[in-house]
Amino acid sequence: MLKNILPRGRSRSLNRTQKAAIAGVGTLGAAAVALTAVPASGQSATSEAAPTAKVEYSTKQIKDVDAGVTGQLAGASQKVAAIDAKKEAASNKATTTKKATTTKKATTTKKAVEKHETKKSTSRSAERTEVKKAAKSYPDNLDGWIREARAILSKHDIPGTYDGIHRNVMRESSGNPKAINDWDINAINGIPSKGLLQVIPPTFKAYHVPGTSWDIYDPVANIAAACNYAADKYGTMDNVDSAY
Repeated sequence: MLKNILPRGRSRSLNRTQKAAIAGVGTLGAAAVALTAVPASGQSATSEAAPTAKVEYSTKQIKDVDAGVTGQLAGASQKVAAIDAKKEAASNKATTTKKATTTKKATTTKKAVEKHETKKSTSRSAERTEVKKAAKSYPDNLDGWIREARAILSKHDIPGTYDGIHRNVMRESSGNPKAINDWDINAINGIPSKGLLQVIPPTFKAYHVPGTSWDIYDPVANIAAACNYAADKYGTMDNVDSAY
């Protein structure tokens, strides 16, 4: 409160300006008193609670964060997809290369087999043709036997002319393929001479020529074995002019 600074006996009336100044000072004091009465929590001293103010949250920042995360996930997914695509391409390439290699090997093997089979077929065909020619070329008589025997002997490089063989056949058996000597020393020893060129069984077996029969009475086989023996002992059947 403002003290009365004027003495009692000297009171005087205030002018308009002074009254306004005093009123302003009083108003400021009342305002100060009112402020000191407000509680520290900022709430009113009245019994009614102040209404709760609504807080507005901004979603802009949350949306920005969500968009950033979504973008990162999309980028990561694209990278994973690109890696998977590269792996698949590499796998497909490896599979294609393997298939191509396998196909090439299979083709090469098939060609080799076909070539081998063709060669075998050609060889068998040539053998059959040769056998057919041999079977059809020689008659079943002394002339045919000698010529067939000489064809076989030539394959084994065994010498003997047609005349040399014919001459010895006529002397030994007179051309009889079933001839047998049952009176000479061989017969006495139990191994008689047999066939066109009178060959004993042990000699026939030892000098048998491949491609001929194992029958000692077969004319071609008998001539071939006798010529083989004569070539070993005398150089050729042409050098034989008597019993050998």
